[in-house]
Amino acid sequence: MSVPPEGGRSDISPLGHIPVMKEAMLSLIAPKDGGIYVDGTFGGGGYSEALLEAASCVVYGIDRDAEALRAGDALSMRFGGRLILLHGRFAEMESLLAPHDVRAVDGVALDLGLSSRQLDQGERGFSFRLDGPLDMRMDREDPGPTAADLVNGGSESDLAATIARFGEERRARAIARAIVAARAEAPITRTGQLAAIVRGAAARRPRGGIDPATRTFQALRIRVNDEVGEVERGLRQMERLLRPGGRALVVSFHSLEDRPVKRFFRERSGERQPNRHEPVAATKSPDPTFKLLTRRARRPDGAEVAANPRARSARLRAAERTGAPPWQERLVA
Repeated sequence: MSVPPEGGRSDISPLGHIPVMKEAMLSLIAPKDGGIYVDGTFGGGGYSEALLEAASCVVYGIDRDAEALRAGDALSMRFGGRLILLHGRFAEMESLLAPHDVRAVDGVALDLGLSSRQLDQGERGFSFRLDGPLDMRMDREDPGPTAADLVNGGSESDLAATIARFGEERRARAIARAIVAARAEAPITRTGQLAAIVRGAAARRPRGGIDPATRTFQALRIRVNDEVGEVERGLRQMERLLRPGGRALVVSFHSLEDRPVKRFFRERSGERQPNRHEPVAATKSPDPTFKLLTRRARRPDGAEVAANPRARSARLRAAERTGAPPWQERLVA
């Protein structure tokens, strides 16, 4: 698995966002005048701005982070009502768009990376480099558990499973054991505390390698925000919302996100049969619901990586909606 520095994209634009692979996104989404588009991970507003500048279209920007939306108000005013900001998860885009009488769209773009604006605010608790409260919720209004709740309340086996599954960390058991031993002395409430514990338990990193705390912090963030579940639900919402000819585009930054995107597009394009043993199975549609626009994930070129090092792990996949009805899905027992 490729792990980006602290797990995400970089931010510059009117709101400080450098949109990852912006030109590739525009060429694949192909915005048109009069179109309706969804930027499901508004963040710094880079994709929304690019779409709005490329065509006389309407963009619905969705974000779980209310702070990102407040920062986006100036961008919304600049485009005179063509940018509508919605607070919520992209996996709820159907219900978020329904009050605006939007039942079908021409394109959906998702940039799944953690934004630098979040990462560079120590008080958000995402960074192992900046000390702050151990939070990691993308939506601070969400009453769900924080990373501190998981670290201090989870069993050793549960912590090890989380770190192994979502961080793909080989020393997950040793790290979980060290966390449990440390919290017996005092609760772990700060990112600096946790990072020091993990570094002490993890093997020394190779020269030029990633920080030993990277994978554990990634794992906790993914679990706190149910990021893998969000991706899987969001893809199915895309399938239902996109009109024939509409484009779906997803940029991911690690294999845990990229894997379900790759699987979904391959299944829905008829290139892969559903796996009966996966958590969600789909009955075969008479016809594919998507046509692949990228047979392999696209990666940023060297110039972009040099300008924006956090883009180096980005993988872009895109597909075009056909006229076939959405697949019917069922939970597998």
